[in-house]
Amino acid sequence: MRALTHLWRQVLCVLSGKMVEGGVMLLVRLALAGVFWRSGRAKIEEGSWLTISENTRFLFAEEYSGIPLPTAFATLAATTAEHLFPILLVLGLATRLSALGLLGMTLMIQIFVYPDAWWPVHSLWAALALTLVVRGGGLFSADALIARKWLA
Repeated sequence: MRALTHLWRQVLCVLSGKMVEGGVMLLVRLALAGVFWRSGRAKIEEGSWLTISENTRFLFAEEYSGIPLPTAFATLAATTAEHLFPILLVLGLATRLSALGLLGMTLMIQIFVYPDAWWPVHSLWAALALTLVVRGGGLFSADALIARKWLA
């Protein structure tokens, strides 16, 4: 039994190490970034980088009309955020701020657009975003590199 306990402690020691945590935080950043990046790209005209499609303008005017912001502003803000924050998350730059922005978007979508989507979708997005807000980008992030350079 002692050998098993010793082995378990060694496994826990490895799993709680900076390298493993850094890898997990990288995966969390990529997972959350992927969700919002794909959503942002779906709002753009085919073949363009950032031209908002007419379909997106229609969706914000009709289906997303419950959002308490002017339609044109909400369309531009959401599309911009869904491109900017995922890039920052992949880089691990301003991770906490980017995750907080995506958490805010998730809550707006949950409250004003799709209130029945909490358990199947939005709870997972919120969990990923909150993990990044609380823990930061991890060892393999630009944030960590900057902290090592300037705070050492």
